[in-house]
Amino acid sequence: MSTAIIHYIDEPHPVTGVTNSKLGIWLFLASEVMLFGALFSAYILLRTGSDVWPHGSTLLNVPLATLNTIVLITSSVTMVMAWASLAMNRFSRYQLYMSLTILLSFVFLVVKGFEYGHKFEHHITPATSSFYAIYFTMTGLHGLHIIGGIIVNLYLLLWGSRLWQTNPKQFTGRVEAAGLYWHFVDLVWIFLFPVLYLL
Repeated sequence: MSTAIIHYIDEPHPVTGVTNSKLGIWLFLASEVMLFGALFSAYILLRTGSDVWPHGSTLLNVPLATLNTIVLITSSVTMVMAWASLAMNRFSRYQLYMSLTILLSFVFLVVKGFEYGHKFEHHITPATSSFYAIYFTMTGLHGLHIIGGIIVNLYLLLWGSRLWQTNPKQFTGRVEAAGLYWHFVDLVWIFLFPVLYLL
């Protein structure tokens, strides 16, 4: 059986200046930027190529979206606090803040579910118009990213947290990588909210 050691898990690589996990998450986020960048480009092309384009504020629920924006920004703060708690060697505080992050993630999805449900009750689907096609595509994909973040954060809160007992530095690095992903997801929403709901 091989006993090869993976280097630069806990310590930064001398060339990149970051750990393997941080380099990996930054490369992954670069691909995510390209994915959402393509969707924002499609939105711009659809909007500029359309003779009539509705204002999102006339079709979408701005108060609910504003609430969701506040929820996601707050979840970014709790995610930072979860990581900072580990950096200060306060595991119980980490559990509190990570639980709050996950709870706020579910709140976001529930609010978005109410918004989607209202649209479906009025028989509004992606086939209704180009505006709703891009709206459901972009917010739906963002919602899938929220679900992915919930799964990762739940793992780090429950089963994955056992690593804290044997290698707290590596576990803190994993939480930091998950935090970078979560901040990206929040940042995407900060762009989606004005583009779809306010303009």
